[in-house]
Order: sequence, then C-alpha cells, then structure tokens
Amino acid sequence: MGKAEKTRQFIIEKAAPIFNRKGVAGTSISDILEATKLAKGGIYGNFGSKEEIVMEVFDYITEEEKQRLRMVTATATTSAGKFEALFAHYARYPMNQAIAGGCPMLNFGVEADDTNPGLKKKVSELIIYFESRIAKMVQYGKENGEFRKDWDEKKFAIRMFTMLEGAILVTNVMNNNKQMLVVLDALREEIKRHSL
Repeated sequence: MGKAEKTRQFIIEKAAPIFNRKGVAGTSISDILEATKLAKGGIYGNFGSKEEIVMEVFDYITEEEKQRLRMVTATATTSAGKFEALFAHYARYPMNQAIAGGCPMLNFGVEADDTNPGLKKKVSELIIYFESRIAKMVQYGKENGEFRKDWDEKKFAIRMFTMLEGAILVTNVMNNNKQMLVVLDALREEIKRHSL
C-alpha cells in the first residue's frame, strides 16, 4: 500500500466512528480534520467531497461488520452451533460492536432513506447480504440433517434479520438488552421447532 492509499485508509478509519455516531448530516469536515489532525488539503487531496468519504466509510464499516460476524461463527461446525454463536454475540450487544456508534445499517439507513440514493442502495445490498447469509445457514442445516426440509429459510432470514435490527435499536435507546434477550429466545424457539 502506497502513501496515498495509507492516508486514504487512515482518514476512513478515523472518520468511520464519527459518521456512525453523529450521522452523515451531523458530521462535518471539521470533525474529520480534528480526528485525523490533517489539514483541509490532506482531506481534499485524497477525497473529492464529503460524499465520497461517506461512501468509503460505509464500505469500510460494512467489511468490518462482515468480518466480525464471520469470526463469531467460524468455530461452530453445525448450523445450530453457528446460530447459537450469533445469539451469544448479540446477547452482549452493544459491548461487542466493530465500530463505535451502533448498528451502521440503522444509522446510515435511516438517514439515507430519503436523502442519499447511493447510500440507500449500499444499505439495501448489505441487508440482502445478511439475510442471504442467514438463509444459507438454514439451508446448510437442512442439507446436513439438522433442520426439517420444509423450513422456509428465506422467510426465517427476513424474520431473524428484522427482529435483531429492531432489538438493536431498542437496546440502544433503552440502554439495556432486555428486549434483545426476548428476541433471541424467540429465535431459538423457532430454530428448535424446525430441528430434527
């Protein structure tokens, strides 16, 4: 990685928690300057606009989140084990966030909904990615004799994803994970009903 690429990466990594915590509209170039200790020319010499930084930051946060969740499930050898590893991970939310500031899909998605079509598209793609990962875990379990063949993995994936995202929102607002634990128990029950 050359000096320019290292500087770009440095800016992205410093800006990521700021955008995730303060939002796109709430984050100023001054915030990024303060976090990076760079001059304005150092920022604009690497990025054409704040919008470009936002898109790069979202891609960076997305990859960090994907990697973190892959690591959470990596040691489990069964689908049921992978689900349980995820549930144990979410039971400890928000202490185990990849990037400070909460769930990037919620943070960026709500803000981009009506104001930033490019960012909205990226958030939509990330939602589809995570739902497809859940569906694949169910499918793998069906193929390996863990789950009933008639379990609709796509519907479960939508349910699981939206229930977890809702629980993350409530956990952040309420400053406790009581609702998250109820959601996780409901998901465990559904998995148990479809287990062989």
